Amino acid sequence: MTKETGTRNKKVLSLEEKEALLNVLKARFEKNKGRHEELEWAEVVAKLEGNPGKLWSLNEMERTGGEPDVVDYDQEKDAYIFYDCSKESPKGRRSVCYDRAALESRKKYKPETSAMELATSMGIDLLTEEQYRMLQELGEFDLKTSSWVSTPEKVRELGGALFCDRRYNHVFLYHNGAESYYKARGFRGSLLV
Repeated sequence: MTKETGTRNKKVLSLEEKEALLNVLKARFEKNKGRHEELEWAEVVAKLEGNPGKLWSLNEMERTGGEPDVVDYDQEKDAYIFYDCSKESPKGRRSVCYDRAALESRKKYKPETSAMELATSMGIDLLTEEQYRMLQELGEFDLKTSSWVSTPEKVRELGGALFCDRRYNHVFLYHNGAESYYKARGFRGSLLV
């Protein structure tokens, strides 16, 4: 077992991994002030320091290409909200169908995993349509890719799943069979810390 695999299995970062991640998150926070104008890094890092499991999840978001950043603060829950803010759908989370049921329904050419399973293993949630649209107010994302979003149960029961992208300076919501997967479709996650 490699050190990296062992660390991911324990869901705890080593001191070196933690410091490296905090440095990346701080640099991204400072570079993208428009995403969180009212928030202070010192307060964010204090929350992160007290939540090693959440740090591990943020590291998984970073490791898979999500470039997580703070996008808001929920006063009611006293929690900072992180979204994947990579320009395109995270590279390490593409070519996945929507969920386990969709994966099992495929007879051949099955992807390795599903968006829902991968999100759960990372300790994050798929963005909802509302969250995806909020993200798009902070910049232009998914101009060449698309991202699965949390799908209402009624749609899922009928075999469908929802995804979004941005084209022609407009955010579109689409549907597809949940078992489908594409090289340019992944998913974006959210995390409360």
